[in-house]
Amino acid sequence: MTITQKEEIQRRIIELEVEHRDLDTVIDLLTRDLNHEELQLRRLKKRKLQLKDHIMLLKMQLVPDIPA
Repeated sequence: MTITQKEEIQRRIIELEVEHRDLDTVIDLLTRDLNHEELQLRRLKKRKLQLKDHIMLLKMQLVPDIPA
């Protein structure tokens, strides 16, 4: 993997982490609102989990394989 590829993956991780934190904030605000829409909240939580999984996959790409 080249340095440019690593930098691109790191940049993407940062973008996804920012989106993940933003979703955290929105979810928190929605749960405080007594009139929140349950479907919207579930979709946001699902998206947050997808982001977490994607971030983990990208981070795993940055770790070099260790020979057995």
